[in-house]
Amino acid sequence: MAREIRFAEALREATDQCLADDPSVYLMGLGVPDPKGVFGTTLGLQKKHGPRRVMDMPTSENAMTGVAVGSAIAGMRPIMVHQRVDFFLLAFDQIVNHASKWLYMSAGKTRVPMVVRLIIGRGWGQGPQHSQSLESVFAHIPGLKVLMPATPHDAKGLLIAAVRDGNPVIFLEHRWLHGIFGPVPEEPYAVPVGKARIAREGSDVTITAAGYMALESLEAAKLLAEDGVSAEVVDLRTLRPLDRAGILASVGKTGRLVAVDNGWKSFGLSAEIAAAAAETLWGKLKAAPVRVSPPDVPIPSTWGLSNHYYKTAAHIADAALSMMGKKPRHEAARRADLERPLDQPNKAFTGPF
Repeated sequence: MAREIRFAEALREATDQCLADDPSVYLMGLGVPDPKGVFGTTLGLQKKHGPRRVMDMPTSENAMTGVAVGSAIAGMRPIMVHQRVDFFLLAFDQIVNHASKWLYMSAGKTRVPMVVRLIIGRGWGQGPQHSQSLESVFAHIPGLKVLMPATPHDAKGLLIAAVRDGNPVIFLEHRWLHGIFGPVPEEPYAVPVGKARIAREGSDVTITAAGYMALESLEAAKLLAEDGVSAEVVDLRTLRPLDRAGILASVGKTGRLVAVDNGWKSFGLSAEIAAAAAETLWGKLKAAPVRVSPPDVPIPSTWGLSNHYYKTAAHIADAALSMMGKKPRHEAARRADLERPLDQPNKAFTGPF
């Protein structure tokens, strides 16, 4: 039987193996050596590899990201951790105006092989400044690669692939995923960047999603199966480069698309996927593509508001039923969702943060 470990342990193991295999790799971030070790993803690494390769950093995101960019240009391979994507906005200049552009501006002579791990998603009323999912912002920038795993297996494999890559990589982790279990090989391996995964095969409708919403999409597929609808779930894994060929192959087969987003609806990932399907498969589509995403408002802090903000498997399933001309059947499930805080996954999830 394959070994099963947590998502966080898979990230820790990937980092440990990269540090052991390549002396140019180092790990830096606010709280990296702390007792909680960034959701457990960095525990024990400083003790094993030493403080010169695994180090805390001051609360100066822009300056320290600049250090990472400069060291990458000089031949190092930094892994930088920001515990919330919101904090990383302070370092946006370093990524958008520097890391992403050096390869282009140097005519391919200067690479910036760095990985920036960012925690996204909701939790315990952290609200508009600590719960954002900004993957579409990073995916908009040419020169960046943007990865967003949904399983422990892909978390390890994509992180190793990111460290080995010669380009700046934004590695996004939804905070609810760190505690989930899944099969993960012990040896180092790389998951191909730019290749989506068919998480569930189906024939009636394609559901695309990344990160935590890929899990909600799989639950939606189970609900749809009860209604006699066969849903194919495409776990995107990589947002830039986006596996357009894989997505379009699935939509071309089913003729229907439900594009699910972690972030806001306007100008987002789901909009890009819906546009790709409409531009390429217009004559094969049986219905107009549908997007499922939070509304375009700042993320609320209160239970009462957040329960009307976040989308669940029931919303995804009913969107698919509606586009197939069927009556939505999951009103009871949506009402049940309102009776628990959608800002907290379940009683087994305890944090941190």
